[in-house]
Amino acid sequence: MANTETSLKEAAAIEGAIGAALVDYTSGMALGTIGGGKELDLNVAAAANTDVVRAKVRAMEALHLADEIEDILITLGSQYHLIRLLKARGTSGLFLYLALDKSRANLAMARHQLKSIEAALEV
Repeated sequence: MANTETSLKEAAAIEGAIGAALVDYTSGMALGTIGGGKELDLNVAAAANTDVVRAKVRAMEALHLADEIEDILITLGSQYHLIRLLKARGTSGLFLYLALDKSRANLAMARHQLKSIEAALEV
């Protein structure tokens, strides 16, 4: 089992990673971040993407969809923003956020790697 710091380091090692965060979407607070910098303020991104997660959860409830969100993808001109809602024991209410440089990233591989990181994460 990996802790938050180890998991974020693994996420930052994904090809094309700009930055990553572990976020509590009940509060909008980042529990940990890595990368980002001038290019991306991960604490602002954590809070803003909390609104995205909450909106999608509300939409699913309104549509009476009896399913779970695996991840949410936001595609920008030069970046991918990937939000992976965590389902493992002890991670309820959390998501992994990963920003990727579109020109260097393999989206399918990044999704696969985030799933593996989730499986090993213990908060």
